[in-house]
Amino acid sequence: MRLISINEYDETSMQLAKPVYDAKLRVLLAAGNTIHTKYLERLKEVKISHLIVEDKISEGITLEELLDMPTWLEVIKTVELSYDMVKIQKPIPLKSLLQCVGRLIVEMKIRPILLPVPITVIVGELKTYAHAVNVTLMALQIGKYMGYNDLQLRDLAVGCLLHDIGKAVTDDTSKHPEEGFNILRSVREISLLSAHVAFQHHETIDGLGYPRSLEGQAVHDYAQICALANLYDNLISDEEFSPHEAIEVIMGQYGRTYAEQLVQAFVKSIPPYPPGTKIQLNDGQEAIVTRIGSHMQRPDIRNTSNQIELSLAENSTLIIVGTL
Repeated sequence: MRLISINEYDETSMQLAKPVYDAKLRVLLAAGNTIHTKYLERLKEVKISHLIVEDKISEGITLEELLDMPTWLEVIKTVELSYDMVKIQKPIPLKSLLQCVGRLIVEMKIRPILLPVPITVIVGELKTYAHAVNVTLMALQIGKYMGYNDLQLRDLAVGCLLHDIGKAVTDDTSKHPEEGFNILRSVREISLLSAHVAFQHHETIDGLGYPRSLEGQAVHDYAQICALANLYDNLISDEEFSPHEAIEVIMGQYGRTYAEQLVQAFVKSIPPYPPGTKIQLNDGQEAIVTRIGSHMQRPDIRNTSNQIELSLAENSTLIIVGTL
């Protein structure tokens, strides 16, 4: 299976590998189905721009690195409920939220790499909440690389899941970090560090961020990790950057906008070529990434012309020169 743009979908050669859901998380189209042209147009209308499909070229690719859809959707609904409660000045569903955080941490620990489901496969009205979940998953990958303990991972994850919670009470972009901080610090069971993720996720170490123009070590590491994951997800979702292009942007922040060790941790935690990516090699051959093996930047691939599979980590002369 692989992720494709909805415009690439070919009814004659592809079928859905993952279901398509509506805003209430009901199955619109089940896995295994083909999609008629009129349904494709309907999916575009609800802002679904990508699909996860099975086809001949992606045969055998499992995307086992992706978080399973039921868990992803459950956490999305919990984040949505948190926003809804804040809007009507009711308590955040903290028990459910912490259970979701615990589940994400367990999933992250038992897998060599855990990737988020792209938010472009979900209907538009859920994307704010799906974005928060995906930022959290990437932040946890970075936290694992940094050697964080369970308490640190929990505080990081809670802060990331709710980093934009201020948007539930204000449409003013410049005010949502402080509004979010005030909401979270009022909840006794939420760490002040988690609240500062909401407060500082738009701060940068060069002092050019907001709302307080903090500099250097005044910007907490958790907030910077959230900011890096937030930037990456926005680039691949809103700006339609490929993962490797988005990582190039992240690398450009090295030591200037975000701390060097955190940018390094991000680059070493997030693969530039996820499974299912079609690539071109320096010898002119075309291939598809099959899995992330022992090296984040050097995945396992399958040549699309002769079906030979190999690991780029073990073939140093082969270089990825572009995506297809």
